[in-house]
Amino acid sequence: MSIPMNAVGIVKRRIERADRAAVEKLSRFGVATIHEAMGRVGLMKPYMRPIYPRAAMCGTAVTVLLQPGDNWMMHVAAEQLQAGDVVVAACTTDNDDGFFGDLLATSFQARGAKGLIIDGGVRDVAELEKMGFPVFSRAIHAKGTIKATIGSVNVAVVCAGAVVNPGDAVIADADGVVVVPAAIAQQVADAAEKRESLEGEKRAKLAVGVLGLDMYNMREPLQKAGLKYID
Repeated sequence: MSIPMNAVGIVKRRIERADRAAVEKLSRFGVATIHEAMGRVGLMKPYMRPIYPRAAMCGTAVTVLLQPGDNWMMHVAAEQLQAGDVVVAACTTDNDDGFFGDLLATSFQARGAKGLIIDGGVRDVAELEKMGFPVFSRAIHAKGTIKATIGSVNVAVVCAGAVVNPGDAVIADADGVVVVPAAIAQQVADAAEKRESLEGEKRAKLAVGVLGLDMYNMREPLQKAGLKYID
């Protein structure tokens, strides 16, 4: 069944997750490397930040569409979690309320979730750090939420500017959050591996004093562009 983006009142129980081996391979690389390897696409907006230092995650998306100030669907989503999943929560409109805290994290963690990406607020940050449960959010806000209006689980959502389909690979680290469509997860993982290897070679050259001007053959294009050196 085709489900329209931001459909409300739906819980899709069966989703096609990205290949587990491809996701594991993606977990070896940083967000910047994956983003570049995928053609410079897939990034969420830069306001999505880890709630504590060194928080990071990689897993398959279980998506949630929230209503403003209402975290009912987070509890619905918990039932759909499998080991290795990352919850990706969007909201029908901008909202910074504290949708998520240590109690929901305890539930998610018991189901095997790797973390949470939420275009909204979270609270209980100190406790979440003690639990080692990584969260990337748009805000930290103690304001509580209600349980009154339904949203959806496992539908396509737009989270912080990125389209996320249930089952996509999601990677987050200190550089941000990137979404890899499930259908190309292996392709992107292989491209990231190749890019990482090439970067290692470049790093070794730069470390012994080779200039990027020469390594990237920049001098002639710069001269053609009109750059002049004056002594």
